[in-house]
Amino acid sequence: MPKPKVFVARALPGDLHLTLADATELDFWKDELPPPREALVRAVAQAEGLLTLITDRVDEELLRHAPRLRVVSNMGVGVDNIDVAACSARRIPVGNTPGVLTDATADLAFALLLAAARRLPEAAELVRAGRWGTWYPNLMLGRDVHGSTLGIVGLGKIGQAVAQRARGFGMRLLYTGRPNPEAEAQTGARLVSKEALLADSDFVSLHVPLNAKTRHYIGAEELRLMKPTAILINTARGAVVDQRALLEALVRGRPGGAAIDVTDPEPMSPDDPLLKLPNAIVLPHVGSATDQTRAKMAQLAIDNLLAGLAGQRLAHCVNPEVFGPAT
Repeated sequence: MPKPKVFVARALPGDLHLTLADATELDFWKDELPPPREALVRAVAQAEGLLTLITDRVDEELLRHAPRLRVVSNMGVGVDNIDVAACSARRIPVGNTPGVLTDATADLAFALLLAAARRLPEAAELVRAGRWGTWYPNLMLGRDVHGSTLGIVGLGKIGQAVAQRARGFGMRLLYTGRPNPEAEAQTGARLVSKEALLADSDFVSLHVPLNAKTRHYIGAEELRLMKPTAILINTARGAVVDQRALLEALVRGRPGGAAIDVTDPEPMSPDDPLLKLPNAIVLPHVGSATDQTRAKMAQLAIDNLLAGLAGQRLAHCVNPEVFGPAT
């Protein structure tokens, strides 16, 4: 029996993609940059399995060029790069990799919070630039984290992990979004309206998926509600924030700062004016970037891919209805 043809859109950590060679006819994109659209279209023409990254767009047009496709496995929690409805219409299961990146992303979100609160990038640059004269009372004053209020937008797994870290700093916790009584009991977070959270929080951390409802969830109106000393942290998706509105708000000084791991678009242009602001920290989407976490993500994506090729239920599937009722 011939092996199923699969295409992996990038080399995986630890060369884990090569483990697919025994069970499949493997093809993978060898460059660090994403495959151009034309290359992706050519690659899926005969593919039965597709392993994507968040940079690879799987839409109606691509699916029309992939008549043999039986499974799409995305190496990431978010699937905003995939038209899940179009896949479901073709009964193609779509897998993702939740859970394994929760702690790494929560660690980074809290690292951004601390870095922005204590102005660490500015302080490091002051030393490198030779502008460190001596200690004096007003040198690089930041903001207290302990005892301050953290507003979490989306108390899912990552939001809860951030809340647990914040408890160690004695922070008061607010959240908005879908009610989660169990997480409230575990973290002490209190459910409030979006407006109340923005107005009362010293730090606002975003942990929602990108979809039609959350695109530009934080815009000019929301930013005006925040305290002039508040800091916005985004480790979710860039388009959850209206980036132009954020730039204008930071220039005006309300909120007081932003620390983001995601941008819109990605990558951000090196000429983007946001990068010139001292009250903005911008990272290149490294929330899950640890050796251990990326290896777990890659293995889970591979497991989802192989399950789909075998006609089995994926361990993590965002459209399980394609398999029919569970038995």
